[in-house]
Amino acid sequence: MIRYAKPTTVDEALALLGEDRWRILSGGTDFYPAQGAKPFRDNILDVNGLVELRGIAEAEEHWRIGARTTWTDIVRHPLPAAFDGLKAAAREVGSVQIQNVATVAGNLCNASPAADGVPALLVLDADVELRSAMATRHLPLGDFILGNRRTALQPGEMVTAILVPKRSAAGMSAFVKLGARRYLVISIAMAAARLVVDDGVVADAAIAVGACSAVARRLAGVEAALRGQPVTAALADTVLSAHIDELSPIADVRGSAEYRKHAAREIVARAVRAAIGLGESKVAA
Repeated sequence: MIRYAKPTTVDEALALLGEDRWRILSGGTDFYPAQGAKPFRDNILDVNGLVELRGIAEAEEHWRIGARTTWTDIVRHPLPAAFDGLKAAAREVGSVQIQNVATVAGNLCNASPAADGVPALLVLDADVELRSAMATRHLPLGDFILGNRRTALQPGEMVTAILVPKRSAAGMSAFVKLGARRYLVISIAMAAARLVVDDGVVADAAIAVGACSAVARRLAGVEAALRGQPVTAALADTVLSAHIDELSPIADVRGSAEYRKHAAREIVARAVRAAIGLGESKVAA
């Protein structure tokens, strides 16, 4: 018999997860399209009643984003400029109606290579909080998403929060998405950039690209090339000439692998320019 449960506390949800295998239902914006017209064959754990998992809070060492926090919550919450890229990505997650119910943790657990929220969280050095009835552990986001539709979630675990360390909530950030049209589109490529500027020079840089590999990637070579550079329009030239070997794009109906490689470099340059206030953070093909 298929079971359905809607717990009202996290402890109750974790107890259920510990006694059986469940498919977790949160915002449902990926859940229902994936299900389609097929009959349900999994136990359904509906976590929409877990009020304690929704919201954003500032602690001494980090910002805590509850697993059920929606993308609209991200857009509306007052956050430092380092989160501007995440807010821009939030506005690209489907329509406004989708943003009102889709959750941050759902975007991560769905583990699509084209998940808009992932690059912007990667440049914030986000950690994922995983809880079971027995323990709590934290994983860097880059270690949590293992591949296309694959995560490091263990049986009995659920994501309860995303943590952004205060040391990474510094600087300015931007997000650029490339698609076949302006709105409601799956990314061909996307990039997030966060720059920390000190006395007119890039003191630190974090760059990530999504939809150009099975998992969104930080670009260590570009980051290294940007550090120590004066903050001018020439930063874009630094990006265009930097070494990039982290990407392994596929070819599909939205674009060839070669096109994605060229597009990724260009939108990273645009994201860098936008982060320092010299360009727009949105682009369409």
